[in-house]
Amino acid sequence: METSTPPLAGPRSPAGSSPTAGFLDLLGPFGAVCDRLPAAAWDQPSPCEGWTARDVLRHVIDTEREFLVQHGIDLPEQESGTDPATVWRNHAAALADVLADPGVGARAYDGYFGPTTVGDTLLRFYGHDLVVHRWDLATSAGLEERFTEAEMDFSALCIESYGEALYSEGVCRPGVDAPADADRQAQLLARMGRRG
Repeated sequence: METSTPPLAGPRSPAGSSPTAGFLDLLGPFGAVCDRLPAAAWDQPSPCEGWTARDVLRHVIDTEREFLVQHGIDLPEQESGTDPATVWRNHAAALADVLADPGVGARAYDGYFGPTTVGDTLLRFYGHDLVVHRWDLATSAGLEERFTEAEMDFSALCIESYGEALYSEGVCRPGVDAPADADRQAQLLARMGRRG
């Protein structure tokens, strides 16, 4: 059995708050980017090869739903034909509702990296997805999206904790070289195969 990874605090959550709270803190900034995207941008290519912005959003929602279903947590079905920003808001509201029960996030199980909880996995993996894919969505529409220092601290910790698993099939492309004068955000994105 692999050694469990230490718990992380969310980027905007006070130290010592639950991983679930840290994950929930990341829903709003992601939704804010969804709200900024013009309707036509949802079908534009994203930095994720072969995916449009709409595909990125569907990936985020589907993977979160699938993870929760695996742990016996059902979310309401989404209405088809709804605009993407509304789909996200409905999904985020459903997440907040089910995760209001502290027992959900505290559920223990054996994860990929060893013993963990539902809440810690939501923050460490799906929360990190919310940060990175927020940038992907904005970039697909030609919008600038900046991470806070706390989000960059969080992203760096997540990347380190993944090790070589970061570059597994379906996770991130191999890292690329960042320009010599790249800022911290661009350097983090480069480690995840993105040119920021």
